[in-house]
Amino acid sequence: MLFALICKDKPGHLQVRLDTRPEHVAFLNDLNAKGALKFAGPFLDADGKPDGSLVVIEAADAAAAKAIASADPYAKAGLFDSVDIRPWNWVFNNPASA
Repeated sequence: MLFALICKDKPGHLQVRLDTRPEHVAFLNDLNAKGALKFAGPFLDADGKPDGSLVVIEAADAAAAKAIASADPYAKAGLFDSVDIRPWNWVFNNPASA
């Protein structure tokens, strides 16, 4: 099942994001190698600076999705103000359907 991780950064934590980015990218690369990462990228504020993340993963259930979200180096560094984990159905432009 697919899950969307909708993550909102804490205000004033851009430097935490920048400092932790190499570990976060390595984490996502590992998920990608395992086939669990479907897509990911940052939300941007009005100035074009990252202020959150959208990560779509495949996981067995909500508990497994929560475990993946909690293991993200950004989460471990305390970057996120909130993380909403929602089951998601990829309908349009899903490469698996092509």
